[in-house]
Amino acid sequence: MADEKKVLTTAFGVPVGDDQNSITAGSRGPTLLQDVHVLEKLGHFDRERIPERVVHAKGAGAHGYFEVTGDVTMYTRAKFLSVVGKKTEVFVRFSTVGGEKGSADAERDPRGFAVKFYTEEGNYDLVGNNTPVFFIRDTIKFPDFIHTQKRNPATNLKDPDMFWDFLSLTPESIHQVTVLFSDRGIPATYRNMNGYSSHTYKWYNNKGEVFWVKYHLKTDQGIRNLTREEAEVTRAKDPDHATRDLYETIERGDYPSWTLEMQIMPYARAKEYRFDAFDITKVWPHSDFPPIKVGKLVLDRNPQNYFAEVEQSAFNPSNLVPGIGVSPDKMLQGRLFSYHDTHIHRLGPNYHLIPVNRPRNSPENSYQRDSFMRVDGNGGPGPNYWPNSLGGPAPDPQYVEPMFELEGMAGRQPYSYPNDDFIQPGNLYRNVMTDYDRNNLVGNIVTHLCGAQKRIQLRQTALFYKADAEYGTRVAQGLGLDVSEVARLAGMTQEERVKATAK
Repeated sequence: MADEKKVLTTAFGVPVGDDQNSITAGSRGPTLLQDVHVLEKLGHFDRERIPERVVHAKGAGAHGYFEVTGDVTMYTRAKFLSVVGKKTEVFVRFSTVGGEKGSADAERDPRGFAVKFYTEEGNYDLVGNNTPVFFIRDTIKFPDFIHTQKRNPATNLKDPDMFWDFLSLTPESIHQVTVLFSDRGIPATYRNMNGYSSHTYKWYNNKGEVFWVKYHLKTDQGIRNLTREEAEVTRAKDPDHATRDLYETIERGDYPSWTLEMQIMPYARAKEYRFDAFDITKVWPHSDFPPIKVGKLVLDRNPQNYFAEVEQSAFNPSNLVPGIGVSPDKMLQGRLFSYHDTHIHRLGPNYHLIPVNRPRNSPENSYQRDSFMRVDGNGGPGPNYWPNSLGGPAPDPQYVEPMFELEGMAGRQPYSYPNDDFIQPGNLYRNVMTDYDRNNLVGNIVTHLCGAQKRIQLRQTALFYKADAEYGTRVAQGLGLDVSEVARLAGMTQEERVKATAK
């Protein structure tokens, strides 16, 4: 059978006799509308490009497995984490965030790090980045932030004024900006970077006890980054270098791996912790909550078809399994809606039936029916409503998630948690970075910020100064700004600073 000649057919299995010549009136044409094979080919070709992702448009992916190496049953009832040595099939997609699908892999940009666990309780999606923090803490700001990272609506060009204007008006971004403009902003490969949940999640055990957690996927290949100069060479030489590296590495059997470590906070501790435990612009210092090793993630199989498995893969932070829940994190709350919504727009309402997204170890038993591309039995003759007395699937109370307290008046309220957005980036600059790191950080910022208007440079540099006086001074000097003016602006409130640097 393997040597049997395959006959070309239409999409509906009708054999095709000639795929080189259209049906025409005479040898010179015109083409006749009755050539249904041509109409099918052209019609499908016209629709081959689904909308690219608004963010994370360019990516690479691979299959593998996750193996439990540490006992965490005292923290979570999730079955895929229930036994040391247990393995769960996964699919992982890495990506750049802001660029288009044709952009270079070596751009300065956060990297997406999304993991789909095909568990026996349904799919669990861990949707993270290669940085432990993010630019903003409230999801209402996200569309505006992403617009500033894209192209100017008038010129269709990347615009330093847009980029830095928004960030300089959003002081909470200073931590992520410091990370992004360090060399960590351009990982050498997808294999040489960590992955983080960034968000705080909730774990709960069989007793109903609740814990707050953060995920850290630490690369076993070691951290390796590109300097600004190395990235410029790489972008020119091979704009797809990270995509190529991941595929070729797995193809030769050198399987990349990551160690999953968890920070775990007792439920009550979040109420009095010195930082807002649910603020994605903050980290939990390891001295407060030392990470514990939980498992190993290994990628050992490349996709057979990029479009089917990588382009159509859809990760959704609302895909949770019993034992894992969400926190009050405002950014996470928005993502619970936005990811599913954008997948419906991009792939259709039945995107969960695409093989890479389909639950593999837990059958779908829902009352969702119909719509575009319903390619399974559509529920057969069974009922499409609940409650019913016709034998349809029923909810099971054992899977009800433990409740947790919410408090406060409902309304649009400014962030008021009593801590400082500048403490952690200042500590990062002073205590974590080396002299080499600090030199590269300042050089990277100056090279990019110099393209913005002076008033925006002043406002942004004042934020660096508030994080650390040396930090702000060095950026100011690199831009040729008056350091005393930067220091004066740093001493103002945000409202005063904005007014002082208005047009």
